[in-house]
Amino acid sequence: MAEAVRLGLDALVDVLKAAGEPTRLRLLALLAASDLTVTDLTEILGQSQPRISRHLKLLGEADLIDRYQEGAWAYFRLRQDGKAAALVRVLLAHSSANDPVILRDGERLSAVKRQRAERAQAYFSRNAAEWDELRRLHAADEEVDAAVIKLLGTQPVYSLLDLGTGTGRMLELLSGLYRRAIGVDASRDMLSVARANLDRAGITKASVRHADILNLPFEGQDFDLVTIHQVLHFFDQPEIAITEAARMLAPGGRLMVIDLAPHALEYLRDEHAHVRLGFSHQSVTDWLRKTGLDVEQTVDLHPGQQGEKGLTVTIWLARDPRRLVASEGAETVLAGEV
Repeated sequence: MAEAVRLGLDALVDVLKAAGEPTRLRLLALLAASDLTVTDLTEILGQSQPRISRHLKLLGEADLIDRYQEGAWAYFRLRQDGKAAALVRVLLAHSSANDPVILRDGERLSAVKRQRAERAQAYFSRNAAEWDELRRLHAADEEVDAAVIKLLGTQPVYSLLDLGTGTGRMLELLSGLYRRAIGVDASRDMLSVARANLDRAGITKASVRHADILNLPFEGQDFDLVTIHQVLHFFDQPEIAITEAARMLAPGGRLMVIDLAPHALEYLRDEHAHVRLGFSHQSVTDWLRKTGLDVEQTVDLHPGQQGEKGLTVTIWLARDPRRLVASEGAETVLAGEV
């Protein structure tokens, strides 16, 4: 059974005031299930945009929802953390799934997700040939996935950050490990594909956002696992991405880099925008160590039947060496600070 949420009287009353209105409770139920825009919500609830916006403002002031910008669109979702949001999840868990209003909202949400999936599939189809060509060049995705799972083991992940999330592949693959996750990407088209894939997989504990992975809009030391999957070869200075990823790690957190080993396929520069033709063990290891991380394991996955023309995939797993030391009756501190 989940631990009871403990709030002071004033805080409890504030949460109940914010959530205790039919439209706002419906909004919270929808935002617990998906990232949605004001346009999505007006379509589902059949209410005016100003009315929906006013309710969202009140929910935001109560720290019950997150808002993040993606170009001209703003997306909203129920907050993943915090006692107030945890209490709302308890309230939503006690709502009847057979309530006619909840059922109707769910049906309309499904229609919005179908439209989102259709748009994503159209983009995916336009680029499928290019992606399929690249996938045929290196070790099978299934082999890479199995190696990732084996390296990470069964240690629970409280918070995952996937940099350059693309189609959301890592968010899906690791969904059994993490409690919450965020995937970021600079391509809004790819984010639409990732959202559709998360919808299809029924994964509600992960969200995706538009962001520059060289300048992340998050506080540092907030994630206990950061992944960078097949992204670094698109950057002229990939070490900057590694430095920014390391900044995101909580003490004891892990950083996993998955990319191509050195190769000589020059056409990937012109035809697929690859800036770097793979990375040696030494180069990535040096970058990781310069950020203060300890490299724990490095694994090469060689192409199956491609021979000399195939590409080797390398996985680097590093850890922040700082440890959390908890003492009873005292605040948790970092090892070395006492």
